[in-house]
Parts: sequence; structure tokens; C-alpha cells
Amino acid sequence: SGQNAWQALVSYDACVRLCLHLWARGCAEAPEFLRDESLLLRDAFGLHKLLLQPQGLKHKEVNKKTTEQGRAIDARRTVGKIRLEVKKLRIVPRRKLRNTSSMRALIYQTGAEYLHHVSSVMKHRINSLKFSSLSFPSEESMVCLVRLKSLADEDEVEPDSTTILKPGEYHDFYPESQGDVLLLQVQDAMKNIHGTAMISVSSLTDNHNDRVRWWSVHDNDHECVGKVLLSIGSTFTSDDNVFMKSGTIVETLAYDLLMEAAMRAQQFNARNLHIDGLWKWILTEFADYYGVSDSYAKLRYLSYIMNVATPTKDCLEVLHELLLHVLKARNQRNLTRQEKSILLDCETQIKRLLADVFQNYKSLDESSVTGLADVSVPISENVAPALAPAVKLYSLLHDILSQDAQNILRNHLQIAAMKRCRFHMLETDEFVSSNSETGVLDSEAISKSYMKMKNLCISFRKEIAVDIKIHNQHIFPSSIDLSAITSRVYSTELRKRLQTCIASWPPSSPMPHVNDLLVAVVDFERSLELWNISPVQGGINARELYHDYIMVWIQDMQLEILEVCKAEKVAWSGVVTKYSTSSFAEEIFEKLTRMVMEYEVVTSRWPEYTLILENAVANMERAIIKSVERQYHEILAPLKNSIPKRLGMQVQKLAGRQSNTYYSVHHQLGTFLNTIKRILDVLHCRVKDKLKSWATYLPSSNGDNESSFGEQMNVVTVLLRTKYKNYIQAVVLKLSANMQSGRSTRLQRLLEDTKEADGEMQIRERMQLLSTQISDCVSSLHEAFTTQIFIAASRALWDKMGQIVLKFLEGRKENRVWYTGAYHALGILDDIFASQMQRLLGNALQEKDLEPPRSITEARSILSRDSNNRMESSSH
Repeated sequence: SGQNAWQALVSYDACVRLCLHLWARGCAEAPEFLRDESLLLRDAFGLHKLLLQPQGLKHKEVNKKTTEQGRAIDARRTVGKIRLEVKKLRIVPRRKLRNTSSMRALIYQTGAEYLHHVSSVMKHRINSLKFSSLSFPSEESMVCLVRLKSLADEDEVEPDSTTILKPGEYHDFYPESQGDVLLLQVQDAMKNIHGTAMISVSSLTDNHNDRVRWWSVHDNDHECVGKVLLSIGSTFTSDDNVFMKSGTIVETLAYDLLMEAAMRAQQFNARNLHIDGLWKWILTEFADYYGVSDSYAKLRYLSYIMNVATPTKDCLEVLHELLLHVLKARNQRNLTRQEKSILLDCETQIKRLLADVFQNYKSLDESSVTGLADVSVPISENVAPALAPAVKLYSLLHDILSQDAQNILRNHLQIAAMKRCRFHMLETDEFVSSNSETGVLDSEAISKSYMKMKNLCISFRKEIAVDIKIHNQHIFPSSIDLSAITSRVYSTELRKRLQTCIASWPPSSPMPHVNDLLVAVVDFERSLELWNISPVQGGINARELYHDYIMVWIQDMQLEILEVCKAEKVAWSGVVTKYSTSSFAEEIFEKLTRMVMEYEVVTSRWPEYTLILENAVANMERAIIKSVERQYHEILAPLKNSIPKRLGMQVQKLAGRQSNTYYSVHHQLGTFLNTIKRILDVLHCRVKDKLKSWATYLPSSNGDNESSFGEQMNVVTVLLRTKYKNYIQAVVLKLSANMQSGRSTRLQRLLEDTKEADGEMQIRERMQLLSTQISDCVSSLHEAFTTQIFIAASRALWDKMGQIVLKFLEGRKENRVWYTGAYHALGILDDIFASQMQRLLGNALQEKDLEPPRSITEARSILSRDSNNRMESSSH
């Protein structure tokens, strides 16, 4: 426009005159701007179309300014300068009647008492009509408080924005638009306000020649209380409402135009913020020559930078360098109102820029055009170069020791963490929302969602680890614990998302994908502990999150095993394992062991659940034992009467109540006893040992880590041993009853039939049928039982036969003839059992298996003792 061209031309002229002046003083830089008819300045100010050109010279058209440069020079300007001088003050005093009664009432009262008290009343009333003079301060003690109010200003007034002027003093004001107003307030030495005056800037442009005039001063009731004589000199350049093609311009506007020219010449942009070389020199000399303050120069440069500012190291360092000087000048109250206004705008923009830095401190990228990388780019463990100067600049603008400044910075960092949370949680949004919409549980979708949640835990953990590395470089003030601030956000958001996801896709058991997520959650929580980050309310608590589900899992596992045991009522016909045991027992224990092993992840993190698992396993094993007994009920029924009702009861007491039916060992009885024995020795111990290994991590209790573990498992062990022993004894009793049922095989009768002349040969012949029956029994036991059970049953039968001999000797000590028969009978029994067991097992037998049982040893002891007694008697 014509106005802009005129301003550029005046600024260009000022630069040319400046260079001529400095050239005359011998300055080496000035000729560079005067070379080729000031070509450098003409290019910078864009005056080729405005100035005359030599004939035939066609200057190259200046490139259009880029959008970024256009934004860079679009700064807030003033429209002129006003110099206001206070000449005189005139305040008119106002008087008030001391008596407030009306004159009419006074006359009526005076007339009524006229006759009696004429002289006294008239004298009194006349005196009451005297006016009391009001004292007021002298004009020399009064001052004017002047403030320039802009349309953009808020209602609140800054303490240092008002200028105090006494008569004879002046001050320069820089309005920003024709709508600005000069507010003048008259005060005395006691700071009592006597009146105010309001001078519109637009009224000054209408009366350029009316420099010195009286302005009315009004009180709050809009009554004129005085006048003030002001001398106002105004210089205006441009305004939205006033168009001037010529006229003077203020020095600051000319400086602005020169700075814009310098920026165009040096291609000023977000990546090239520095003005150096000749242009830096001419800006410095121009400001010094034409009286532009250093604060204004830096503020104007600062305002241009803020138009293209990016969160980069170079930009923030330049801002800090410029702002440091300006804030120092403000603290010394050396800034004009115009400079304060520019500073206020710049501070607001800088705070927004710093907010971007802190709210994206992990996405800062020096190579990016905007200074910020895409949020999807993997974060770097190195601290962004822009972060340190940002903290330095923030500390310059704020009192970092104040609680408010610290809270603002913490809030920015929390927002940054929340942004990272939202990015990471995007992948899990689909699973949470899809389930709430469809309500369909797909196993593949569940597994996928748990995998995503696991990755979320790992991502959050990595975020906090990076924050710790940043914090350890001591970039932030000591009052700002970056890792503690961000971990609070990550922990809280992770808990919310986990609760939502698990509630949408509740885990039915500790399956692999469920355990993987549990491990990730526990690792996240333990990492916070290792990093000495205190837990926060509402933050992640893995055990609290999973406890209810774990209890349901254990209960469901127990119910599942119990239901299977309840359903199995008949033994699997013809199905025997390689261990000659029940296939049902093998499979159910294998399933039980596999299900228990799934809890290793849980118990390794929280050993307390081992006690709960122990109770559940004990209940399930008891149910399995009952189920096996129920399946072999028909085989075990003949043995029920032979099983003692109380532990420790002597089996012999029940011998008289045995049935006379001949008993034979069924092969399924062997399967049953083999199953009980394998459960006792292998299957039960396998689960027990695993639980015991987990119990070693239980918290110590009086120095014993396992003081409360093992009670339930020991009860099951005792139960299995008792059942195994009782069933073996019952079989032995049945086989013994078979032998006692026949007269020719009843061992006690055979011993009673012994004669004095009988030797070993006669007794062996008499026991031939019994020996054959014993051999058959041992063979049947070998066919039904495994080696270990066969040895135990054979030795129990051997011991039972020895008990018959022992009982016979204890009851008939007076008959010495029977001692001889008993002696030979014991030898025959030893030969039969030892030979049969050795024949059937061969080298599988151990030496201890062939040793005589306890009853045989005790019987031989009685025989030996009695023999010694007889020898002693005969010697006497």
C-alpha cells in the first residue's frame, strides 16, 4: 500500500543517512550498504518499483516472500508516539452547608418565636447559616497518574504501567491503535483521588495544532472539580482507521522495517534465526544512532522469532539469550509501556512453546520441520537436545522454587505421559470396545487381546525406564522427579485398562496367555519397586487385580476333578497301564499334576497361594482315592470285614469273625493295590514335592518357612499308607483263613498232633498239604501284584503263619514235646516262603527280603530261651 511504501522509503532514507554518517567517520562496514547505489538496502526494503531506475536497467524481480517469512514479520506495531507534559493543575474546592435543615423550616421556626426571642433567635439562626470552609491541599503537592489504556488491555492494571507526573514533567506514550485512551488521575500527597480525566488518542489526531490546552477533571459524579493544563505532542504513522500517505514515523517503526528488511535479506526462517554480518551491524548502529532502546530491539527480534518458533535447541537458546536481558531491564523498571506490551505477548507465546516442549519431551526431533517427531516413531533413550535449554528458559520465566511453577511443570509432564499412554493404548481399544458391542467370546480374540495387554505393560515399563535415564541426567530441577511423576500416570492408566480388559475377557484358568500377562503385570510392579518408585493410590497392584480370579480358578479346578471322580463308578474293564495300575487313576493324577503346574507362575510370584492349592489338592486326592475304591467295590467287598475299624487294632482279633468261604486273590485286586501303592509312592509325592518346592518361598514364621505347609498333604499320605496296609492285612487274613478252614492244613492242629518220637521228617510230611497251599498262595500273590507288593504280601503271610506258631508256644509252655514240633515247623515255614519267593523273583530279591519276619524271630527266641533253661536244670 501507499502507506507501507512511504514507511519503507523513510526507513530506507534513515539507513542511507546512517551509513553516510558512519562512512564519514571511517566505518568499514558502511560502504557495503552504499555500494551500487545502495543496492543492498533497496533490495531489502523492496523499493525497486517505487524508486526511479536508470534507462535500460531492468532489475530482477524480487522473489516473493515465503509464507514463513510473512509470518515472521507480522508483528504487533504501534501507530505513533505521544509526549505528554503536565503544565498546571487547578482543583476547585467544593463547600457544603453544615446545617442540613431547609431554609423554609428555618423561617417558620423563626416567625413562631419572633415576639418572645427576636434578638436571641435571630442571632442564633444567623450564626447557624454560616458556611464552613473545607480545607484542601495546595496544587504544588498534587500529582497526575497517567496510564495509556489499550483496547486489548484487560481490566486489571499492572502496578508499573502507570506513570506519575508532577507539573513540569513529561513522558512518552506509544499507542497501538486510534481507540487507545490516556487515563489521568489527580492525587494529593495522601493519595486521595480528587478527580480523573480521559483523553482519547483519536481526538489528538483530529487537532494536530492544538498542542497546549486545558482538560477538565471530573469526580465520580461526573462533576467538574478542576482542570489540568497539558502539552501533548503526537506523531502518528498508521492505523486501521486513519490513512496517511505522508508524514513522520516513529523511530521504532523504522527499526521494525529495517529488521524486516534484514530478515528478508538473510532468509530468516525457523531454521535460520540468526541475523549476523553486515545486517547485524546496521541494526545495532541504527538503534544507537536513532535512539531505539536495546530492550526494544531485543523484544522486536524476539517477537519475530516467536512467529516461526519451533521446539528446537537453537530456537530455545536464542529465546533465552534475548529474554535474559529484557527481564533484567523489566526488573529494573526500565521498560516502556510499549515494550511491556510486546514482552507480555512474547511471554505468552514462549509459555505455549515451552508447554509443547514439555508435553512432547520424548518426541522432540531437531531434524523435523516442526521440531516434533511423529508419536509412532520409537522413542530414543537419549535426551532431546532441546530439553535442557527449555528447562533453563522455564526457570528464567518462573520462580522454580515456588509451588505454582513446580505444579505447572509437573502438569506438563503428566500430559506428556498421558499422550504416550493414549498412543500405546490404541492397540487395545479395539478389544475392549469390540467385546462390549458384540458380547461374543472368541478364544483367538481373547488370546490376542491378552498379548496386546502384555505388550502394553512392557511398553509402559520401557517408558518409565527412559524417564529414569532422563531424570538421572539432572536436567530438571531437584524438586521435579520425572520418573515419579510419569510412573503415576502409567501405573494408574495401566490399572484402568487392565481392569477393563480383564472384565471384558475374564480369564477362566491360568492358561499360557493369561500367565504371560500376569508375568508382565508383576514385572511392571516389581520394576517400580526396584526403581524405588513408591506405589500410588489407584496404581497397579497385580495381586489385588488377580486375587479373585485365582481363587475362582482353584475352585473351578477342584470342582472339575470332583465331578470327574463322581462320574467314574466302574473300573475300566481290560484297561491296565504298564505299571499294572488303574488307567483312571493315572490319567486323573496326570491331569491334576498338569493343572497344578499351571499355577507355578502364580506361586512363584505369590507363594501364599501354595497353602490354598495344598488344601484343594488334598481334597481332590481324597476324592480320587474314594473313586478308585468305588470302582473296585466288588473286589474289595470280601475284604471289608477283615479291615480293622480303628488304627492299631490287632488284626488277629477279627480272625474269629471271618467267613468260611474260600478266598482267592483276584487279578483286579492286584490292580487296585498297585494303584494305591503307585499313588502313595509316585503320584501323590510328585504333586506334594512340587507344592513343597513352592512353599520354600513362603515368608518366614519363627524361622520355619514351612511351618504352616504340609499338614493337609501329610493327612493324605497317612490315609494312603493306612489303606495300603489294611488291604494287605485283609488279604493275608483271608488267605490265612483258607488254611485254617481245613483240618489237614490247620497249623495249630498239626503242632498239637506232634509226638515225642516225631522228628523233622514226620513233621514235614504232616505239613505237606499246608506247604502246598502256602506255595499256591504265594504264586497267586505273584500273579496279581507287582514285585514290591508281592514281597510285602508274602512276608505278611509269612509273619501271619509265624504268629500262629508264636501263639501256640506262648500258650503251651508246659509241654516240651510240642517245642520240638514248633522248632521244626518254623524251619519248614522259612524254607517254603524263602524258596517260593526266590523261585518267583530270582535275582530281584534282596537279602533283607529273605530275612525271617518278626513273629518267626520271636518264636525262635522263646525256643532258644527254654532250651537254655533245660540245659541249666539238667546240669544242676
